[in-house]
Amino acid sequence: MKILLVEDDKTLGESICDLLESEDYKVQWAQDGEAALDATRVSGFDLLLLDVNVPFINGFELLKSLRESGDETPAIFITALVDIASLKKGFEVGADDYLRKPFDPTELLVRISVAIEKSFASHSKEVRLGNLCLNLQTERFYLLDKELSLTPYEQIILTLLIKEDGRIVPKEELLYALSRDEEASESALRVHMSKLKKMGIELENIRAKGYRLNAF
Repeated sequence: MKILLVEDDKTLGESICDLLESEDYKVQWAQDGEAALDATRVSGFDLLLLDVNVPFINGFELLKSLRESGDETPAIFITALVDIASLKKGFEVGADDYLRKPFDPTELLVRISVAIEKSFASHSKEVRLGNLCLNLQTERFYLLDKELSLTPYEQIILTLLIKEDGRIVPKEELLYALSRDEEASESALRVHMSKLKKMGIELENIRAKGYRLNAF
């Protein structure tokens, strides 16, 4: 699961990143609204974790802009603002939850889990890109409706690629994901990619950037 954290307090931001990564979330941290907006244009996320008072574009304006553009990624505000007007504003612009600072780390994890689960429950149980399909309930892949026999490493790679919906997944991100279960190397990654291509999956190696799954 990929989370975009928008927080300008460096100490708090580092603490939240450490907490989420310890729970196996992939975190991208933006310290201002403009950087966060740019991040959403490059990559897809499973959750937005937003402070309100951040530089350039505040959290309310950021989420309002994303919702108006059709981005329905679940969003939680984490903020020191405790007045009813701010709470009302947060939900008006499209927040799914609102957590006041200071907060208990366990409560934050629970709220994140609930928001993500609700999001998946309200959407299709499948992720599709061209003729490739991932069943989110069974975690099985199908190509032209025929189930693929995948190794755990191939499963990890394809899951990252299909959820990016045709966007480039950096090579470093793929290596990081694989390193949890094997000694990752670029040569090992190339071997896995070669095997996936032989199954009929159209993968593109974007030189010096990463890999992309093409619709076909």
